[in-house]
Amino acid sequence: MTHTVVVAGVGPGLGESLARRFVEEGCRVALLARTASYVEGLADDFGDGVVAVPTDLTAPDDVAAAFETVRTELGPVDVLVNHASGGSWKGVREVSLDEFEHAWQVGARAGLQCSQEALDDMLGEGGTGGTIIFTGATSSIRGRGGAAAFSSAKFAVRGLAESMAREVGPQGVHVAHVVIDGSILPPGQEVEQPEEYLDPDAIADSYWHLVEQDRSAWTLELDLRPHVEEF
Repeated sequence: MTHTVVVAGVGPGLGESLARRFVEEGCRVALLARTASYVEGLADDFGDGVVAVPTDLTAPDDVAAAFETVRTELGPVDVLVNHASGGSWKGVREVSLDEFEHAWQVGARAGLQCSQEALDDMLGEGGTGGTIIFTGATSSIRGRGGAAAFSSAKFAVRGLAESMAREVGPQGVHVAHVVIDGSILPPGQEVEQPEEYLDPDAIADSYWHLVEQDRSAWTLELDLRPHVEEF
């Protein structure tokens, strides 16, 4: 089966690795991100079946228009990766209300709206279900000091994913939340102890496994970390 995939929040590193893995599996892929030059260049590199859709995920009209573009260019969506996140690295006394709200808009609100759009295809007329994956972090399950906006937004995303899984799972939509517990290898950089980092291509393998899982044994939450990471 050829999937139509939306990766919402594509950037260098894991987002690019996720998109590449879906392309390698023969999927039609839409790349959503705010920086047009980046996603357009990436789409050109990947070739046929990949479209760049410059999108401000914090703007509801942009998100709605993006999914209309995807349907026109690639067809109904049956795989969505909610990968965007944001948050200033400030504590509770320093973070502004605007910064706090922005982290929620990028993560939880955009994740909800993108999921609503995808579910219209997955559960609407002719829909046969699908997969929605949320990218989480250590902060999804353990608040981090000095990261009030990021941690609270990641908690919200995890709750959204769990609620959605219970609601639409019985209707044939696999919803999974992935906890990335550790630092990811930065693209194009040398690091002193690479074994302490997650390989983004290896993470992408796990995302593809979630898409391919049999519905008799779906994963709700998957946590990934380097073998040397303490937890």
